[in-house]
Amino acid sequence: MNKKKKISIASVIGILVIGIATWMLWGPAPQNKVTFETAKVSNGNISNMVTATGTVNAITSVEVGTQVSGIVSKLFVDYNSVVKKGQLLAELDKTVLLTELASKKSSMASCKTEYDYQLKNYNRTKALHAKNLVSDSDYETAYYNYQKAKNSYDISKNDLHKAQTNLGYATITSPIDGVVLSRSVEAGQTVAASFSTPTLFIIANDLKKMKVIANVDEADIGNVKKGQRVSFTVDAYPNDTFEGEVTEVRQEATTTNNVVTYQVVVNAPNPDLKLKPGLTANITIYTLEKNGVLSVPSKALRFNPEELIGAEDKVVKAAGIKVDDTHKILWKREGKTFTAIPVVIGITNGTLTEIVSGISAGQEIIVDATSGQMLGQSKDSAQVAQGDKQKDSETSPFMPKRPGANKTK
Repeated sequence: MNKKKKISIASVIGILVIGIATWMLWGPAPQNKVTFETAKVSNGNISNMVTATGTVNAITSVEVGTQVSGIVSKLFVDYNSVVKKGQLLAELDKTVLLTELASKKSSMASCKTEYDYQLKNYNRTKALHAKNLVSDSDYETAYYNYQKAKNSYDISKNDLHKAQTNLGYATITSPIDGVVLSRSVEAGQTVAASFSTPTLFIIANDLKKMKVIANVDEADIGNVKKGQRVSFTVDAYPNDTFEGEVTEVRQEATTTNNVVTYQVVVNAPNPDLKLKPGLTANITIYTLEKNGVLSVPSKALRFNPEELIGAEDKVVKAAGIKVDDTHKILWKREGKTFTAIPVVIGITNGTLTEIVSGISAGQEIIVDATSGQMLGQSKDSAQVAQGDKQKDSETSPFMPKRPGANKTK
């Protein structure tokens, strides 16, 4: 009897185990749990930005050169010298220029003597020709010689003026008030101005007012406009942030390695003289910026509870709510009830969106919802449960059905 009783108990236990396993595998799938992410409507800052790199430059810089060739005889300034407009910077050797000037003066004097003689001869011949005392041929010859002498005299005056001007070019003066950034010559060096004007100095007007010329990618240039706020850093002062604003968006495109960029000019006040010409600047242009505006996460405007409601949930949405580019819907949840809140939106940076009207600060709204498995349900079993109906529809009618499945009538 004991042996038979043990066998019976073991059989019952086996049947129970098989039944529990069957129910767990093919029994009703547990309902997935929906978790709602909420947020409160609050005041915040909405901004969008474009980043680029550029170079710090002086607002006005002038290359000072010479239009005459010669030897640099004297230098009066050096690097970083502060100069005033008209101040003497350098002098070229004037020996050759003075000699040329003296030659032009002598030539002009000779031409003037010839001109005076021919003028008197012409006037005398003209008076005699009026009395028919000289022939027409003599008169024309006198007039011809007079005109020729006059032209030679005019040319000699122009040559003298040119020689005087070239002598003045041998004295190099500053065209502006500023600071000498570069000096390209030494005393005793010969400069040649035959084909192009050699640069002797570069002078920056005011280093307390600088500019950054940045290269902005073609994908971002459409959002950049004059007057937008800019912040930038330079490697020389990594802990300092400098401020400025866009003063110019240039239309000319530059293509480098198939990348198209446009130059954007940013003013950069430099009262402490920290910024130096040539520094590389990492700039941030704020193309969209509003501070202290009512805002919500942008994804809250895309939430739709009608896709997630259960049998006990209720959706309250007034008829005729307008939805377009500026009119959207936010949702709040109280218990099992979802209520639609129509709002008017303003600017957005993709993450936050401005709320112009329709809701007040502090209200809690639904941002998003996620559907997950119930406590104790594995991911695999949840997937099996969710796809159970699909599997049943794809099963051959000749296969045996699981316990509790609907039978084909």
